[in-house]
Amino acid sequence: MTIKTLLTAAALVVAPLVAWADCSYHNEAKMTCAEGSEYDSASGTCKVVSG
Repeated sequence: MTIKTLLTAAALVVAPLVAWADCSYHNEAKMTCAEGSEYDSASGTCKVVSG
């Protein structure tokens, strides 16, 4: 194998790992509900607040 082939293979292996490592802090999604409703974590949806 030539050095160019080895460097190309190394770049193809490392690139996805770098991209994955950069997004490791996105483990929690944020959701906003319309006015007059609140997030219900049990159902995962917004529920209208009555009262």
